[in-house]
Formats: sequence, C-alpha cells, structure tokens
Amino acid sequence: MIIAVDGPAASGKGTIAKALARHYGLSHLDTGLLYRAVGMGVLRSGGDPSSPEEALEACRFSANLLEDQALKSEAAGKAASLVSAHPGVRAALFDRQRHFAQQIGGAVLDGRDIGTVIAPEADAKLFVTARPEVRAERRHAELLRAGIEVHFESVLHDIRARDERDSGRSAAPLRMAEDAVLLDTSDLGIAEAIAAAIALVERGGHRPANDAEA
Repeated sequence: MIIAVDGPAASGKGTIAKALARHYGLSHLDTGLLYRAVGMGVLRSGGDPSSPEEALEACRFSANLLEDQALKSEAAGKAASLVSAHPGVRAALFDRQRHFAQQIGGAVLDGRDIGTVIAPEADAKLFVTARPEVRAERRHAELLRAGIEVHFESVLHDIRARDERDSGRSAAPLRMAEDAVLLDTSDLGIAEAIAAAIALVERGGHRPANDAEA
C-alpha cells in the first residue's frame, strides 16, 4: 500500500505521515528532507540556492546528510523552497523518491507533489493543510523549543512566502491531487489529526469520483 501525504509547511503532514507509517507498518520518507539536503549543500558550499546549476550540483549529496539536525533549521527550509523550484533538481530527485514508493509492501511519503507527481497511483492520498496563522504558531513554538529566538510575524511572513513559491513554481507546484482527500488540521490536536487521517485511509483515502468531478 502506498500512502501519499501532501500539504504546505507546518500543516502537520510529517507527523501524520509518520503515524500512518507506524500504524500500517510501512517505511516512511519525508521527501522535504531531500530538498533541504540539497539546499543545505548549496549553502555550505557558499553558493546561491536560486542558481539552478549550483542546486543541481548539490543533488549529489551523501545519504548521511539526511541525518544532519541542521536540516531542520529555518535556513535549510528557505533554501529547500528555493532549490525545489528548479526543474533539474526535481528531476534529479525523482527516481530516488519513486524507488522508495515502489518498494515491496508499499510506503508512506510526505511532501508537496507525492499524489500528483511521485506516486499518482497511490492507494490513499491525503492533502493536509491548516490556516497560515495556525501553521505559523506551530512553527514558532517549535523554533522556541529548539532555543531559536524569532518573532511570530517573521515566521508567518516566511510561511506565506513559502506557500507562494511552492504553489507558483512551474515545476511540480504544490496542489491537491484531484482524487485526494482534504484534511484541515487547524482546529485539531495531534491525536485527533492522526485519528482522522487513519479513518480517511480506512475509507479508501480518495475523493469519490462524483466529488472529484464537481
């Protein structure tokens, strides 16, 4: 079984995807880490994440980089959003994600184009979202817990800017697959959101054909 979990930054998709993987005994891949690794590689080489050539060169990163805690930083997140806009980068990372999705027994992948590009044949597709203000509150709290002092307004600005970049890029833009099920976590706690996600997968994890065509 392949489960695709897409959605914008800080929507809760990563937490939900990990919980689904545990629940169904499947491997999990946070595809955003791949782009964060590329972005961090560019930054550490003194390059510019906006440069298609430099971003493509950074795609040759070691798998060990995915364990680097620096990938969780805001700097890595911003760089990831920039490098992910390059068609060459997305093409370079496509096979890696596709291979993971097609492993024996299936897998859970979360990102921004899983249900539309990486695994359009997924058995269940969820699009997890939340209001920008709620997502900013979550990210702000996460940063403070990590000892990173940052103003809420700055985090909200970054969330909105990332949404605009991810939705407006020409290469695999962030969008909800036509047959995906929407899960808005704005007013849900973690346990509630996970329970709702499991229930949606159990019901088939796809929008009925008549709803998709409406």
